[in-house]
Amino acid sequence: MRRIAESRILGWLALLCLCAAYIQGGLNKLLDFPGAIAEAAHFGLPVPPVTAALTIAVELGASALILSGRLRWAGALALALAAFTLAATFVANRFWVLPPGMERFMTANAFFEHLGLVGGFLLVARLFLRRTEP
Repeated sequence: MRRIAESRILGWLALLCLCAAYIQGGLNKLLDFPGAIAEAAHFGLPVPPVTAALTIAVELGASALILSGRLRWAGALALALAAFTLAATFVANRFWVLPPGMERFMTANAFFEHLGLVGGFLLVARLFLRRTEP
């Protein structure tokens, strides 16, 4: 079991799973840029076309860095998937302003799931900086 757990393939698959939502989101936004602009406007973000373009760049660019192993810590931290996810969580999953019910319950779940993703990216950065492959 230890050999499997420490394999490079399993490590890369774990990173792919961690980045999957960002790859899918970035590609969807890229293929439907008007929809990405509408999403940015819906959340009240400044200059929606610029915000949408930056979001695509962060989601795809940081994912590529993490998966390639190049500047993996930068992809996880400085290039912002952790910071991006944390900020987006507070913008898009404001469960505390919703009335009790199913929508609040589902939004709270999404909020805390996103905090888990932030933790995953922080762990990737920590492991890389300690020169330990995930």
